[in-house]
Amino acid sequence: MVRWLHPTQVLRTGLDAVVATVFGARADHRLIEAVVRPQQPYFDYSEATGADGDFWLDYVSDIGDGWDSTYAVARLLALPELRLPEEDGKTAHVTPRGRVLVFGGDEVYPGASRETYEERTVQPYEAAMRRSQSPHPDLFVIPGNHDWYDGLSAFMRLFCAQRWVAGRRTKQSRSYFALKLPKNWWLIGTDVQLNSDIDVPQVEYFRHVAEQMGPDDRVILCNAEPAWVLAAAARRAKGSYLENNLEYLEEKVLGRRIAVFLAGDLHHYRRHEDDTGQHRITAGGGGAFMHPTHAPAAPVLRDGSTLRKSFPDESTSRKLARKNLFLIRYSPLFGLITGLWYLLLALAAYAEVGSLGLSHLPEVVTAVANSMVNRPWTLILGMVTMGGLAGLADAALGKWRALLGGLHGAAHIVAAFFIAWGATYITVSKLGVCPVLTADGAHCADGWLHLAGKFFFSCAFTFVGGFLVGPFITGLYLWLSVNFFGAHSNEAFGSLALPDWKNFLRMRIGKDGALTIYPVGLERVPRKWKPTGAGPMSPAFDPDDPDATEPFLIEPPIRVCR
Repeated sequence: MVRWLHPTQVLRTGLDAVVATVFGARADHRLIEAVVRPQQPYFDYSEATGADGDFWLDYVSDIGDGWDSTYAVARLLALPELRLPEEDGKTAHVTPRGRVLVFGGDEVYPGASRETYEERTVQPYEAAMRRSQSPHPDLFVIPGNHDWYDGLSAFMRLFCAQRWVAGRRTKQSRSYFALKLPKNWWLIGTDVQLNSDIDVPQVEYFRHVAEQMGPDDRVILCNAEPAWVLAAAARRAKGSYLENNLEYLEEKVLGRRIAVFLAGDLHHYRRHEDDTGQHRITAGGGGAFMHPTHAPAAPVLRDGSTLRKSFPDESTSRKLARKNLFLIRYSPLFGLITGLWYLLLALAAYAEVGSLGLSHLPEVVTAVANSMVNRPWTLILGMVTMGGLAGLADAALGKWRALLGGLHGAAHIVAAFFIAWGATYITVSKLGVCPVLTADGAHCADGWLHLAGKFFFSCAFTFVGGFLVGPFITGLYLWLSVNFFGAHSNEAFGSLALPDWKNFLRMRIGKDGALTIYPVGLERVPRKWKPTGAGPMSPAFDPDDPDATEPFLIEPPIRVCR
């Protein structure tokens, strides 16, 4: 799994996000697609039913992270059929592999490039199935924000050049598409770029598709992110979360034909349903780290849809958030950042307090305060700590954002004060390094070697203290934020990089024209695998982990009538 709080990853992610946002907004690859990449109005599967008259398709989103989680899902998608028991264990459903597989966004982490796609997406999926038998399954893909981090170049090369990927054919030439399915069903896949909107040529493409639809046709609309959840959590007015083009497509072009909304981006399963039977399903469990289901909270959407099911359930999600209190276990190298920062704060406000114990706290505070007054840049460093963390606080904290972010920074400053004081006290009073200073207070009476030793041991102890304590304070802040304020859900669970609680959707269009959705869950992915020795049409590895769980239905099959 990607270690999001690794120091180099923190820097790389920040730079990727800035570059993609700045250049992506000014060099929209989709406008070039519309000119140089012609695409047929839609891909026709209306007559592609099986011998029993059914048509099956699969949907998975947010893949290409850790090997275990990505391959576990890829293997299930590659098997000829899956036996899926319901939660009660009494009823089971046998479901064949889909004729079409849809990747619903964020096909690779942490950012797109030819190498990361190959390592994190293609290799796990080809290990699950390198070749297939006729009729060969097809693959359609929409990009998410992580696919856009290189301007969509690697995405277009891999998925929009009619290549074979993991035994499946890719047919699209643009980053969006339309599929005509049996029994007057359609599947629409949009490209919303970087949390933005669909472009005008894309609107025109889908307007032309809508002209091919009958008044009673039904649509499955796939977006890269669940705007309905994010808008409900933001409590913003209608039309202000996403730009008007996407809402125009949903409300004016497709309208009430939309029976099901699908999206990933949030790495869990949540289903909302309104009184008319319209479903909004978030299913981003293809391999990326798990997101909480209790934050952002969206029990009721702005259109009145209510939450019907989540996986994991909110109680389990809250319990998992407590792992942030042991953040150093899940992101051990994050301590390098806090250790170095605590050391910098300590050096900036250094004072000779090594001979003063806890009973001399007022004297120590006075000495450090005098040191800060004599070094104005120390105050600036403290303000940067508090102001920076206040600025990085999640907007979901609302009116508490500045206060809680500032308190987070203040907690680190206070911790750095006590750790640095303790480090100096241990060095001087316990180890006996440089216990006596010269008259000017600038040198050790025992010589320069003691002075160097004092500097070395004090810095080392301060760094180690910051390495251990800093992640705990950050983890405590994240736990409080996500469990009590519904904020920092991405940071709180990205830091844990939990590979479990995966999901994907298997869908069937029956002879009667009804759509049945089977939400497949995998509570614990295998950590160990054994080679199968099978050919290229079968998975190369099977689970060899007694603690791994079998796939099951997250909830009973969801039936959507025409």
